Amino acid sequence: MNNIRRITAAICLALVGGLLAVTPVSAQDDDAAERKSKSQKTKQAQAVSKEVYDRIQKAQEMVDAKDYQGALKSLNSLYNPDKLTEYEQSNVLNYIGFVYYNMDDIVNAIRTYERMVAIPSLEEQQRKQTTYTLAQLYTMEENYTKALSTLDRWFQLETNPAPEPFILKAQNLYQVQRYADMISPIESAMQVAEKRGKAIREDWYVLLNFAYYQQEDYRKVRDIQKIMLVNWPKKRYWFSLAGAYTELGEDENLINAYAAANDQRMLEKESELVTMAQLYMQREVPYKAGQLLETEMASGRVSKSAKNYRLLSQAWQLSMEDEKAIPALTEAARLSTDGELDVRLGNALLNTGKYADCVASVEAGIRKGGLKSPDNAQISLGMCQYNLRKYNSAITAFQAAGKTSRSRKISNQWINVIRAEIQRNEHIKFAEDAARKKLQEVAERREKAGRA
Repeated sequence: MNNIRRITAAICLALVGGLLAVTPVSAQDDDAAERKSKSQKTKQAQAVSKEVYDRIQKAQEMVDAKDYQGALKSLNSLYNPDKLTEYEQSNVLNYIGFVYYNMDDIVNAIRTYERMVAIPSLEEQQRKQTTYTLAQLYTMEENYTKALSTLDRWFQLETNPAPEPFILKAQNLYQVQRYADMISPIESAMQVAEKRGKAIREDWYVLLNFAYYQQEDYRKVRDIQKIMLVNWPKKRYWFSLAGAYTELGEDENLINAYAAANDQRMLEKESELVTMAQLYMQREVPYKAGQLLETEMASGRVSKSAKNYRLLSQAWQLSMEDEKAIPALTEAARLSTDGELDVRLGNALLNTGKYADCVASVEAGIRKGGLKSPDNAQISLGMCQYNLRKYNSAITAFQAAGKTSRSRKISNQWINVIRAEIQRNEHIKFAEDAARKKLQEVAERREKAGRA
C-alpha cells in the first residue's frame, strides 16, 4: 500500500508539473487569438489565463509550506465552471485532488479526480494518467471492484502498458478472490518486462504461484518454485516446492528438495528435522535418519521425547544396528505409558544375545499392557527364555501366544522344538549317566583285579 501511495504521489506531481508548465496568456492575447487560424485557437484553448496561473502558483506555495487548508480554500474559490475553460478546470481540479491527497483525504481526492475525468475535452494523456491514479486510490480505499473497472478503462486508453498496471490488476483480483483471473495479467506483466529488458520481480512470482496453487495446478507451482529458488533461494520456497512434489506424488524429488534444504542448513524447527528423518527412512536410507536424529537430539533441536526416541530406534533397527537402537529404545520405553516399546527393546536385546535383559524388558512390557499384539510379545518372551534354557517358562509363554489363531502355528512349532530338545537332552543325560555308570563299573572291576 505504501508503494501505491508513492506511485500515486509521483503521478500527481507529474500531472501538476506538466499543467503548470503551460504559459499563461493575457486578455489582450485572447483578443488577438480570436483573429488567428483555427489551429492556433485550438492551441490557445489549452492555455490558462494569467489569473488562473497565478492562483495555482500561489496554492502551490501554500502546499510547499504545508498550508493545505489555505491552498484548498484558494483553489475552491477559483474553481467556477461558468468562468473557466475546460482546460483551466482540469488544471484546478487536478491540483485540488493533489491537495486532498496530501491531506490523506482520499475520498475527496477520488471525487475530485472523477470530476476531472468527466471533462469531455480532457487531453488524452491527462485522462490516462488520472484514470490510473483513480485506480490506485480506489485500491487504497479497498474499493477493489471499482479499482478493477477503472483499470479496465485505463487499459482501453493505454496501448502500450508497462508491467506494473497488470500487477495492480492482479492484486485487486486477489482481494476479490478471483484467483483464476489473476494468472493472465501477471503473465502479461512478465512478458512486457522481458520485452522491455526489465527484471521480473520476486513478488510477481509469489502472486502467480498463489494463483496457480488455488487452481491446484501443482505442475505450474513446481515450475515457478524452481525459478524462484534459482533467483531467490529461500527456505519457504524449498518447502513450497516440496509441497508441490507431495501433491504430484514425486516422492524422489520431494526427498531431494528436503535434502537440499537440509544441506543448506535451512531446516531449523523440530518438525522439519523429524520430517527429514522420516523421508530418509522412506527412501530406505534409515542410517542417515538415525545419524540426523541422534545429532539433533544431542544438540537440543529435536526433543528427547518418547515419539522421537521411537523414531530413532526404528531408524537404527532398520539399519540393522541393534546395538545403537538399544539406548534409544531404553529411553523411549522409560517414557512410554504402554508396553509396546518395552517389547521392541526386548526384541533388540534378543537380537544382540542379551537374553536375560530381553526377558526383563518383555515382561515389563506385558505388565504395562496396551500392546497391539500381546501374542507376539509372548513369542519374544518365549524365545528369550528358550535361549536361557528356561524351557518350561518358554513353553508357558508360547502356550499363551498360541491362544490366538494367527500365532498358534508358530507357537506349536516352538513348543514342539522345545519338547524335542527336552527329550533329546534327557536322552543325552540318560546316555551320559549310563556311560558314567559303565565307566565306574569298569574301574571297579580293574580295582578288584588289581587287588587279587
